[in-house]
Amino acid sequence: MNSHRLPGKGRRMRPIMRHTMHYRRMIITLQLGCNARRIITARYRGGGHKRLYRKINFRRNEKDIYSRIITIEYDPNRNAYICLIHYGDGEKRYILHPKRAIIGDTIVSGTEVPIKIGNVLPLKSTSTDMPLGTTIHNIEITLGRGGQLARAAGAVAKLIAKEGKSATLKLPSGEVRLISKNCLATVRQVRNVGVNQKSLGRAGSKCWLGKRLVVRGVVMNPVDHPHGGGEGRAPIGREKPTTYWDYPALERRSRKRNKYNDNLILR
Repeated sequence: MNSHRLPGKGRRMRPIMRHTMHYRRMIITLQLGCNARRIITARYRGGGHKRLYRKINFRRNEKDIYSRIITIEYDPNRNAYICLIHYGDGEKRYILHPKRAIIGDTIVSGTEVPIKIGNVLPLKSTSTDMPLGTTIHNIEITLGRGGQLARAAGAVAKLIAKEGKSATLKLPSGEVRLISKNCLATVRQVRNVGVNQKSLGRAGSKCWLGKRLVVRGVVMNPVDHPHGGGEGRAPIGREKPTTYWDYPALERRSRKRNKYNDNLILR
């Protein structure tokens, strides 16, 4: 996949996607930042270009059915690329594109599959034992529910230990936690690693993504933010900064105490 510079768009680069598909229209309209009553629940979201939703197969539970990568495509609903795979039984599914996987590669899911880019297998297989240090993504937390961990662009987790019925993983956030050995995971890393270093070139490009301007609280009115008010350039008027909802913005733990899965998180 090549890229070229857009004329008159500053330093913004656009990849050349040579493989396109046709999509059906969405049944449900996305309302970014609002709930069903049109009340803003997440600030600084909204607008953006119209999108068609691509249904991604996170389960990958088609055991021992070989599939081939047909296309590699851009998905406006996530920061990772997706690829269309064609199964041997005629089915077609979208999956997250693994890094270094190319068009024409063959991938498969099962308990006795080799450790290969894009393959899906349990953390503890019957014959093919996943070695320690293997990098994985799209990891299940509950067996059969589908991958829930390490799904963003460039995300990768590492298998660092196995003991009893659990495996120890180091997640992209640095958290070390226990996962059942029977849970499925995809080998290697998600593509599009440098998405955070991408230069959009201008503010309008960010608006197309549905991300509105972020306003500082110190320039708001007192009714809108705890930092607001004052004459001209005024300080926040508090000893420590707070959030929009008047909670401490720094040095405050956001995780609930005595959560049900505290015993699964080691660090």
